[in-house]
Amino acid sequence: MRTALASILLLLAAAPAYPQNSSTDESRLHRDFRVEKEALGACTKFDFGSLTDCGQTLVMGQPMHITVGSLAPQNGIAAGLAFVEHKNFANEWRVNWDIDAQASSNGSWRAGGYMKAYRLPGGMTYRVAPLFNFYSQSISLNRVDYYGLGPYSVPQNHTTYGFSENITGADAAIPLAGAARIAIVAELNGRFPSVRPGTDSSLPSIGQFFDETNTPGLAHQAAYLQASEGLRLSPALFKDHLRLNYLVQFHQFVAPGNSTYSFRRFNGDFSHEIPLYSLLPGKFGKAYYPNRSAQFSHNGPDDCTGSSGGQNIARPRAAAADARPNAARPCPIISTTDKLEGSITLRALFSESFANRGSFVPFYFSPTIGGSDINGTAMLPSYPDYRFRGPDLLLFRGTIEHSIGKLPIGAIFSVDEEKIGLRRDDVSIDHLRHSFSAGITIRAGGLPAVYLLFGWGGNEGSHTTATISPTLLGGSSRPSLF
Repeated sequence: MRTALASILLLLAAAPAYPQNSSTDESRLHRDFRVEKEALGACTKFDFGSLTDCGQTLVMGQPMHITVGSLAPQNGIAAGLAFVEHKNFANEWRVNWDIDAQASSNGSWRAGGYMKAYRLPGGMTYRVAPLFNFYSQSISLNRVDYYGLGPYSVPQNHTTYGFSENITGADAAIPLAGAARIAIVAELNGRFPSVRPGTDSSLPSIGQFFDETNTPGLAHQAAYLQASEGLRLSPALFKDHLRLNYLVQFHQFVAPGNSTYSFRRFNGDFSHEIPLYSLLPGKFGKAYYPNRSAQFSHNGPDDCTGSSGGQNIARPRAAAADARPNAARPCPIISTTDKLEGSITLRALFSESFANRGSFVPFYFSPTIGGSDINGTAMLPSYPDYRFRGPDLLLFRGTIEHSIGKLPIGAIFSVDEEKIGLRRDDVSIDHLRHSFSAGITIRAGGLPAVYLLFGWGGNEGSHTTATISPTLLGGSSRPSLF
């Protein structure tokens, strides 16, 4: 962690040494640092407009900016630095680089490097553009809560543990021609997890209540070769009045050193978004827009450049930067709008794990419901974070989100019906746990989205969630921790 932060700080400190005048022999990186330094001149002025420009450049600027976002639940808000750069090649390829490191007040941290490579769409040769993603991410979390496995774990068994994982690998999305927008997706990762005793003095450590017999993977953590393959279907139907986002994947978690912990997993994720107005949400420059429309897979997690691979992306930034009001910040700015935006989203998620006789799914790779999971995704929000854990999961969620006035703020309401199971037969549509949640979302320009939610309706009271997205609004997601 210290090495990653030191490297980023060294890059930032070197910026003033770069040439102050544009010249034919000035490299792209030199130029981008110079342009960002000039943009930060607004920080010396003390009027509202200058301070707003200064703040947005500090958080969204390129090639360097401050990065802020939530780590996993119970591990706080992390802050650090990010480096973002790209290069366009004459053969219609583009490569984006994204390096960041963050730490929170409880000593948890995350650091990673991400590279995207893809064909520039709209070129002379290629009508469909494959996307390749290479990454290495390490994370260390000092508190992850654990109540036991299965749908009937009890609050009295509330314990905690520390968790670390390095994920190094690559994934790819190969689009297929056609109006249905079908893509083949595949990934190959090395996963290196580690579990340690909990250090929160207010809770027992996991080893005080649990052992290997009831919590597989507690005594030994294997290294994994994890592969997956699947299909993504994302058409827009009925003149864009219904947007589908279907993803079906089959994962193989192979532990070469100990086959006891090898297993397989099938995921089916089916999302349906219904815009409430004919206006297409997600256009940059507006004050507010739904998250899925704004997430661009061609960007890294710290990049909110305003295109997913169509408009303006084929123009090298060095040539086009001077045409923009702020060349150091190619992200959408915070603005206001008179137009109403909103959507209804209906989602169904099914996850099922398979292990051979004598093999087990490690507890730290089992999904959870309750509050938010380890990736920060809200699931059954009226319950505490990580409340129920098991290898099999079923979720139904309905959400309505709508902008409020001219501000970059939205109101959100959702209903969750979910279930965790220890065996495939446990996951059925009867006896589902339910939650309601309501709150506000803030989606301003390219800044990280903010969620403030109050959940109720379960049989264990209520729960409040405050989350800052770990990516810029317009950036792609980070690798899943399970």
